Amino acid sequence: MKLPGLGPFLKPGSLRNALLVRSLLVLAVLLLLIGIFQYIVMKDFMYRNKAEALEAQIMALPRSGFADWGWRFMRPGPAGAMTRDDRSIDGAPGHDTPERPANLEALLSPEIPLKQEIPRNGKDRAAIFLPPGTSLAVIDTELNLVDFADENGTSAPRLSREQYMDIRDGLKQRQHVPYKVVNNNEGEEQLVVFRHAFRGIAGTVGGGSQVIIQMGLETGSMKDVLVNQLLIFTILSLLALITGLLVYLPVLRRTLIPLSNVVHAVEKTDAGNLNERLPLQQGQTEIDRLAQSFNGMLNRLEQAFESEREAKEQMRRFVADASHELRTPLTSIHGFVEVLRRGADNHPEQRSAALRSMYGETKRLNALVDDLLTLAKLDQAPQLHLQPLRLDLLIQDMEPQLKLLAGARKIDFNLEEPAVIRCEAGRIKQALLNLFHNAVQHTDPENGEITISLSSSGSKIHLSVSDNGAGIEESHQANVFERFYRSDSSRTRKYGGSGLGLAITRSIVETHGGSICLTSQPMKGTTFEIHFPKSAL
Repeated sequence: MKLPGLGPFLKPGSLRNALLVRSLLVLAVLLLLIGIFQYIVMKDFMYRNKAEALEAQIMALPRSGFADWGWRFMRPGPAGAMTRDDRSIDGAPGHDTPERPANLEALLSPEIPLKQEIPRNGKDRAAIFLPPGTSLAVIDTELNLVDFADENGTSAPRLSREQYMDIRDGLKQRQHVPYKVVNNNEGEEQLVVFRHAFRGIAGTVGGGSQVIIQMGLETGSMKDVLVNQLLIFTILSLLALITGLLVYLPVLRRTLIPLSNVVHAVEKTDAGNLNERLPLQQGQTEIDRLAQSFNGMLNRLEQAFESEREAKEQMRRFVADASHELRTPLTSIHGFVEVLRRGADNHPEQRSAALRSMYGETKRLNALVDDLLTLAKLDQAPQLHLQPLRLDLLIQDMEPQLKLLAGARKIDFNLEEPAVIRCEAGRIKQALLNLFHNAVQHTDPENGEITISLSSSGSKIHLSVSDNGAGIEESHQANVFERFYRSDSSRTRKYGGSGLGLAITRSIVETHGGSICLTSQPMKGTTFEIHFPKSAL
């Protein structure tokens, strides 16, 4: 049988199908446990109530009837004494029953004397009426069982002597003996209770509180009631499962709407459309967290694709700029070689000028190739040999070289002592030379001023190189650290720059765990500032 609306829920591997099946399975298990618990509790309740009813029924039994029943099992004993003829616990046969003596009243309890004789044939004796399926027996002081099955047709179960002894001891101590569920000789299960015999039959069956009355009731009718109750509960449980299935389907479909929204958003996302975002407040904590994670993933993908595009664009510009930088000196060299080939050997001045120009271009080519190799090594995350170094002493050692490069320009040193960092001395010297050479290129040869400052604050060491040159336009400041980049004011190659110095400087600084930034105003100069983590000697 197919239920309407179950098509989407019956797909293999569907989350809806898994939730539906597991929910119904949990509900079925809970109903099963409830049914088992109900059966056990109801069975115990019914058995205890029936046991109490049987105990009350024992107390309502007629005492005179018990007295007459007792004499039916009496036989002559030694020296004229009267003893019972019954079956013992082990089932041994008894003897013929004698006639009832005339002095029966003397054998009964003095507290409750027998007022009249009851004939042996039993026509005038008090009757004991028992419901169908009820057994009745008496256990005497010698633990022999007298079964009254000939009156009601239901055989009484027989317990072991040890069990009867425990029951008698418990009754003697006025303890409540719980009911027992046992089978009789015919295999019929009975619920059996035990009580002391009332004192009115003490003389008959031998001795006051030592005598036990056992009454049992077949459990078949009670089991039928339990089975009917269990059947009703099973039918109601099945109806509850079907009703729960029909009610749960629309609820589950509505609950999974936010998850379906996530699926639709994922389906619409590709490399060209990464700006889609999921709402973060959909009323379900788990779905909100999934949406938040998905949005974070989209942000990372968008950044990755953007970085890839920037890297491709940077590579394209790098190849173009490198080709342009290499083509210019190669073209110059080719021209000078052509001049020499056409007869410059016969003109010493032309030959000398051509050779000087070729030498300058080859020198520039060597510097460009060296810079490219340096950048390639830095891009490969080289293993640096870091050692503690006093940066102030390094700058003092470089002072003669810096003054030589500055020419007539004024140089000021503001150095704080000591300033220790962990670095590779050669790389830091190269970075400082690049910044100083950039300052030299953009300052006036006569009136130029360059300041090198070194200070510390907190856990940082600050190294700055300032000049009073032409400055850098704000629109160019974000690009000055790119490879082969030149601002418009410095596009000429008057000073032989390749546009790689600042890119190399930034790579060196970042490989040492530092950072670099610039501050510049047109016609007021430029300041490059490097921040290194402070170290100890």
